[in-house]
Amino acid sequence: MELPVEQLLTALKAGDITAFEMLFRTYYQPLCNYAYTYLQDRDEAEEIVQSTFLNIWEKRTNLAIHTGVKPYLYAMVRNACLNVLKHEKIKLQHAAMEMAVADRSVESTTRTVMATELETRIHLAMDKLPEQCRLVFKLSRFEELKYGEIAEQLNISVKTVENQMGKALRIMREQLKDYLPLVIALVSGFLN
Repeated sequence: MELPVEQLLTALKAGDITAFEMLFRTYYQPLCNYAYTYLQDRDEAEEIVQSTFLNIWEKRTNLAIHTGVKPYLYAMVRNACLNVLKHEKIKLQHAAMEMAVADRSVESTTRTVMATELETRIHLAMDKLPEQCRLVFKLSRFEELKYGEIAEQLNISVKTVENQMGKALRIMREQLKDYLPLVIALVSGFLN
């Protein structure tokens, strides 16, 4: 049985523990059920309701309830539940961002390892090239010289440069054929 709002508030403001206990016994379980509909967690629902009653007791001298006590309590519990849900949403967003950063970090590390592995294999394959072939390949691919410039620098014909480059590419393709998936993975990773 509910006291009129004015009597209940007057008793609460005066520190009447009996009025508070009556309020608590009357509304505790229904408020827990109400909070549960928001949170889907019994323990957290009870914690919200207990905090609500604690808040009422601590601020009893300044209570200003203009509606009925019941709507006031339900509004307090609803707001507290919405705050918890908002906080949970923020925590989930933060966790998702952390996971994305970790994934990018792992992906970046994986790419670095793959690139290092490929670079090592390319140098090993280049070491298997005949000397003039290796020199032509390096000048063409690493120093980006044109065939005419390579021919002039090495004092050989352009046709010889073309032949040496063709031979180098055949040998390199053969040596690196097992690493084609690695090349594709690296290239697609850099394009994304």
